[in-house]
Amino acid sequence: MSQPVNELPANEVFDVIVIGAGVVGCAMARRFTLEGAKTLVIEKCPDILEGASKGNSAILHTGFDAPPGSLEHQCVQSGYREFMNIREQLDLPVLQTGALVVAWTDEQNGSLQGIADKARENGVEDIQMLTAQRIREHEPELAVHVKAGVSVPGEFVIDPWTTPYVYLLQALSNGARLVRNTRVTGGEFDGQQWRLETSGGSVRGKTVINCAGLYGDELDQALRGRAEFEIRPRKGQFLVYDKAASSLFKSIILPVPSEKTKGVVITRTIFGNVLVGPTAEDQDSRDDASVDSDILRGLQQTAEEMMPRLASYPVTATYAGIRPATQHKDYCIRFDPASNYISVGGIRSTGLTAALGIAGHVFDRYNQHSPPLSPLANITWPRVNTLAQDGKRDWMKPGNSGIVCHCELVTRREIHQALSGPLAAASLGALKRRTRVTMGRCQGFYCSAELGRLTSGCFEDPIGVDHD
Repeated sequence: MSQPVNELPANEVFDVIVIGAGVVGCAMARRFTLEGAKTLVIEKCPDILEGASKGNSAILHTGFDAPPGSLEHQCVQSGYREFMNIREQLDLPVLQTGALVVAWTDEQNGSLQGIADKARENGVEDIQMLTAQRIREHEPELAVHVKAGVSVPGEFVIDPWTTPYVYLLQALSNGARLVRNTRVTGGEFDGQQWRLETSGGSVRGKTVINCAGLYGDELDQALRGRAEFEIRPRKGQFLVYDKAASSLFKSIILPVPSEKTKGVVITRTIFGNVLVGPTAEDQDSRDDASVDSDILRGLQQTAEEMMPRLASYPVTATYAGIRPATQHKDYCIRFDPASNYISVGGIRSTGLTAALGIAGHVFDRYNQHSPPLSPLANITWPRVNTLAQDGKRDWMKPGNSGIVCHCELVTRREIHQALSGPLAAASLGALKRRTRVTMGRCQGFYCSAELGRLTSGCFEDPIGVDHD
């Protein structure tokens, strides 16, 4: 099995160097590569999506509740449109659920008209105000104290990990380069080019795009001596209920948002589970994604008050993500044409949807100050195995060498494929995101031994099982 190549290209000058391979960095690499830029992506972790991007709610947002006229609103809506336009060519699944913004108190009920008015101002015209009776007819398992709601038919659920993975895979398939396990430590702009210093040596590029997520302000300080935003990490904890619970409801159940957070969501996932969360806890640490049992119990209580029959189903997993919140409400995307530097910061919960739109916005601004590029004439469109619960999975196809993970129906062929190629998984976490192995009801209890044998020698930190 091939392993990721992590050597910096020597004696090359790139048109664009993207720092950070989260969802925004992956989309950025894709856009610039397809537009004809010679593109390098530098990621400090062993694999992509290791930061904020690995812990999101996987909702494809319409932008109905974004601040009107904001950059976030613009990027969410353009990203939504582009995703829907390209998803079939990349074989990316969509669960067309629609969403209900549900009011549980009189105070929340009083906010619904404003939410509907904002949605229409944002160009989302197909929303509808619903009475408690209409909501109960549509979602009979919701608690009886529901007051009213707003229907948003265009809110969908997508695959949170395969989507950015395929963005970067398309970039690599069309000529982009990627180095992992490489930290940018400093750099200098000579008026024409950047020379970046990294843990793996130096590399040159004409334009630098900072997509470093939770460390974006620190990278700005290291490269430019200043940052125009400050990352204020915000942890969001999640519960995952057993797949059987997904039969309880159809729509994404959204709360009336507060000033600080969009609130606790109940949604089905593309993988057939039920997801509840996130919480919103400000913290100093940028990498502490631990979970707190008391907070999770409170989250579970809240979910089961909203949908009482959830209490009949087990919670099979918990996790936390950290959002790169800042002191600003809008995205912090800054351009410095004098130094060929672009900083993309403060991309919070809407980043999965907005990533393609952010990349398009950045490219348009880049194009105003840089020599014109020649878009690729013949674009390669890679396709990967679907992990969607209702899709045609690899276990249904001949020659898959059998199932390893029976909870998630992951085959040996899927594992071998994930461990090879230009984006070969370089950690167990990455392998889980590529295949969902060990992410089912038993959390790897039954398949870890076989998985340990299949991955022996592939990761720096081996799976903790006896390989003999």
